[in-house]
Amino acid sequence: MERIIMHIDVNNAFLSWSALDLLNHGYKYDVRNSYAVIGGDEKRRSGIVLAKSTPAKKMGIVTGETLYSARKKCKVLKVYPPNYKFYQKMSKKLFELLYNYTDEIEIASIDECYLDYTGIKHLYGDEVSFAHKLKSEIYDKLGFTVNIGVANNKLCAKMASDFEKPFKVHTLYSNEIEKKMYPLKVGDLFGIGRKTVPKLQALGINTISDLANYDSNNLSKYFKNQACKMIEWAKGIDDSIVKKDREKRKCLSNEITLERDFKSKGEINIILKEISMNLARLLRKNDGYCNVVEVHLKDNMFKTISHQKKLVNPTNLSTEIYSAAKALLNEMYNDESIRLIGIRLDKLTKVHNHQVSLFEEIDTTTNNMKLEKTIDHLQEKYGNSIIKNAKASGRKIEKRY
Repeated sequence: MERIIMHIDVNNAFLSWSALDLLNHGYKYDVRNSYAVIGGDEKRRSGIVLAKSTPAKKMGIVTGETLYSARKKCKVLKVYPPNYKFYQKMSKKLFELLYNYTDEIEIASIDECYLDYTGIKHLYGDEVSFAHKLKSEIYDKLGFTVNIGVANNKLCAKMASDFEKPFKVHTLYSNEIEKKMYPLKVGDLFGIGRKTVPKLQALGINTISDLANYDSNNLSKYFKNQACKMIEWAKGIDDSIVKKDREKRKCLSNEITLERDFKSKGEINIILKEISMNLARLLRKNDGYCNVVEVHLKDNMFKTISHQKKLVNPTNLSTEIYSAAKALLNEMYNDESIRLIGIRLDKLTKVHNHQVSLFEEIDTTTNNMKLEKTIDHLQEKYGNSIIKNAKASGRKIEKRY
């Protein structure tokens, strides 16, 4: 049986949810129909457009530009501050509604998720009919609209939900990829960052079709290991599973929320190293090892991207966890402005079966384990500051176990 995956995405979430909040507090009109944006404090880094109404969009206002610039385009523009507490409340209501149908749900961000419909189709019938019913139910019960993409994998479901908006259901099945996806601009392909687009265009790759049919060996000269993955995306190939939220609790994870956006691999790697050390220490404290390392990043528009890697051997060494995290960052990072960085360790075990390769000395691993346990002992006795590491200042740490 072919998989059926849905991507459910709230239309203009921050503006829609702010509009509902304002109406609940006595506003006489819906700001979604006025020249309005959601924006942060202009005196801080958050003084940008986080969301804009359709009338504001027609005035040329774009998400991510400064409020100063937006006001120059529209003199009567009204700016409303974000209400993250209310956004979390509405997000929770959305996911609770979806959980009434299945727990096969992966929450991608505050306003979007993937739903694996494959196992419940026999209960609710045709997936497109169900998607239409679901979007209407969300609007009737919660008061905001969503787009739903229906496909045979997560990538295509995501692409489908980004087709014409708002309040639409679109399909992008495997047999529709060439017709619906190939003609799109290469920059419309999910996973292709804005700074990658000019590099592709310089190679004559302007559409998704161009990328899908490009020679992988030639592309590798410019994008190395990422080249084959990019071509797979262009062909609509994606074997990643919908990772249920409850599965995430059977892991060890650490996230750092930044007070300013990070815009380079160098900055992000400093945080990845620190998180790797924290998680490795916790693993060793519980005599545990991990088999899978996952890195997840959240950009300044609250969109989350993640990649994971299965290790050859289970580990609790920070050096090995950090090495895997760096490799994952190289695969996934496309010059986005990052506000949250996290690592998740999965497939935890108490068993350490080390398979030695021809090019590896077992003494090296043993010595590294002894070294890191010595560091643990010193930090427990004298405090973490006894061992210094390069750090980025000004951040809030959230640990999840």
